[in-house]
Formats: sequence, C-alpha cells, structure tokens
Amino acid sequence: MRSVEEQQARVAAAAVAPRPVRVAIAESQGLMCAEEVVTERPMPGFDQAAIDGYAVRSVDVMSVGDGAGEISLPVMGSIEAGARTPSRLQPRQAARVQTGAPMPTLADAVLPLRWTDGGESRVRILRSVRSGAYVRRTGDDVQPGDVAVRAGTIIGPAQVGLLAAVGRDRVLVHPRPRLSVMCVGGELVDVSRTPGTGQVYDVNSYALAAAGRDAGAEVNRVGIISTDPRELRETVEGQVNRNEIVVIAGAVGGAAAESVRTVLAELGDMEVSRIAMHPGSVQGFGQLGRDRVPVFLLPANPVSALVVFEVMVRPLIRLSLGKRQPMRRVVQARTLSPISSVAGRTGYLRGQLMRDQDSGEYLVQALGGAPGASTHLLATLAEANCLVVIPSEVEEVRTGETVDVAFLAQRG
Repeated sequence: MRSVEEQQARVAAAAVAPRPVRVAIAESQGLMCAEEVVTERPMPGFDQAAIDGYAVRSVDVMSVGDGAGEISLPVMGSIEAGARTPSRLQPRQAARVQTGAPMPTLADAVLPLRWTDGGESRVRILRSVRSGAYVRRTGDDVQPGDVAVRAGTIIGPAQVGLLAAVGRDRVLVHPRPRLSVMCVGGELVDVSRTPGTGQVYDVNSYALAAAGRDAGAEVNRVGIISTDPRELRETVEGQVNRNEIVVIAGAVGGAAAESVRTVLAELGDMEVSRIAMHPGSVQGFGQLGRDRVPVFLLPANPVSALVVFEVMVRPLIRLSLGKRQPMRRVVQARTLSPISSVAGRTGYLRGQLMRDQDSGEYLVQALGGAPGASTHLLATLAEANCLVVIPSEVEEVRTGETVDVAFLAQRG
C-alpha cells in the first residue's frame, strides 16, 4: 500500500503548465504571468495635482505664518482633470486645480482647499506649503524600463490595475489547465431523467466539475460515457488530446471498471492501487496519449471521489496554475467530539471548523467521524467547511485533543 505522500509526489511530477496564451487583462485575474511586462512610459505621464486645491509656487506662500501678514493671490483660471491645453503660472499667481489635473508650468505645489478661503477670482492663503506637496511627479510610480509585472507573478486586482496603468490591454499568461470530467456506470442516469429501478443520479460528474472550477481549472463536464470498448476508447482518447487533466469516476471497482482499465492500458500507463488513506483508498493514476496527460480514476462513491479529488487532483491543478503552495491551508484545532479512524491509513474526515471568540482557539466538530459512523454520507460533506486530517498511526482521537484541519472553500 502506497502512502499518501508517495502518491502525491507521483502526481506532482506529472504537472505541466499549459502553453502561454495572450489574453485581455480583464480575463487575466488569478492566472500566472508568463512575461516580464516592461513599462514604456512613465507613470504618471505628467506632473498632476494629487488633491483638489490651488496650484502655486511654494516660494510665493512660504511667508504665511511668519508674521508677514495676510497673503492673497489672483486666480488665473481653473484646470480640470483631463485638460489638454498647456497652461503657465506667473509669479504670485494661483490656479484652481482638480485632482488629477496637469500642473501648470512653474507651479511646484498644491494648496489644499481647506488651507484657503476657496476664493474664485482671488484666493486668501491660510497656510504655507512646501515644494512638491500634493503633487504627483512624472514617473513617481513607474519609470520607463521598470518591470511592472514579473513573470511568475499571480495576477491579482493590483496587477490588473498596474497593467492598465501602463497601457497594456493584453498580457501573456499561463492559462487555466483544461480538465475533463466523466463517469462510468450502468446504474447512472443524468439529473434530467427520472431514475428507474436500480438506477441512481450521476452525482460525480457535477460535483467533480464544480470541484475543478473551484480549484481554478477550465472544466469540460462530459458526463456519463459508454463502456463499450470502441466508444470508450474514442471518448477518452478525444478528451486526452484536448485537455491537460482527465478524471474518470466509477472506474476502480467492479467488472465495468476492469473493462475500462483494459481500454485505458492501450492508451498509455495506468495503475490502480491502494493508497493509505480513507475514504477513497482504491484509486488510479496514469499518463495517457502522446502528451502523457495525467488521468485519474476515482471511486464511484461521491464522498470518496470528492475526497480523492481534494487530496490528489486539486494540488495538480494548482501546480499547473503556477501556485507556489498547492495545498490547502492547515491549522490545528481542538476536537469537540471523539473521532475514529482506520489503522494504517491517513483519514480525511469531514468537520465544521469554528473559532472561540474569547481565546481565538480553533475548534472542530467532526461530522460522521464518531466511532461506528459512516464515511460515505454526501449530506454531511455538504455541511463541512474543513477536512480533519488524522495520521495513519492514530485510530482514536479523544475529545479535547488537537488535530490538523485543512480549510475547504469558504461558503457565503
């Protein structure tokens, strides 16, 4: 039986980021930049007012407050943000300016409105101002030749804004890995149909596709596929040729799974093995097709399939996105109830994580992890906001003991 860490290492070794593509900056958020974005122009591109007020020469108002008496200056006009006509300030003049307006020639400071009487034709100065105050100088933020966004940076809101600020409408990025999700099983029907005797809804293709999107992949939900060898091969081969990751649920147990694995073996290397974890011990992983695309075989049980996806598939998606830390955040929490686990296997059990308002301590309530409880109830997984990770050497966790807890996606 292979350990979880060993299997994760095998999966991580197969991670390949998709070839870079150029996208509109509005579509780049969350993706890894694949180029050094070098600025060609200074930012800001001209001296501009940082606040509403009056553009002045600081030397003309420096004596305010030094016993020299009241100072007032004639207002030569008003300059709005976006003004394109150059203006020039004469000595001992002021110009009314809006935030972002170009500074008139000779002006080296902006007097805030609150430091004046707000006059229109003539303004009375209440305080002096130093040279450069409340002025955004040309190139204060970025100079030509500066790197605005570095290759390998995950593009967030600040990077999108900076790209726009330096005049870039498109950027080269590593795109989201394409993930194909499909299911096998003669008992499955789509949710658009009414199940007959012995039939159940196809839960996995919907749940796993949602998990893929949550991880950051571009998902193609194929749904239920035929197990006829010829049709199966055509379907899987087609998906392998157009995706970076393929997931097939229901392909690790029973006679149908055997036929699936036989067909997959014709397309590349596929291994089904027991991994020292629960739920979802029996699972498959291989690399198929000419590009050796990672392919996962997951259990038919929806809870087991989602847990295996979380532990094995999600980190691969995150690595393909260029994330430096592909795993979920883990904290330590004190248990509020006993938890039983399977000897020799790492447990990934559902839980509700909360925090004590007074002490700040994390607390966790196991869901379905009490002695004798089932680990395969989908309803309790929907209630969970974390997975409680129980080491393989631990069978029982008593109330009040500390355990590792992995955050799941936040709801609401």
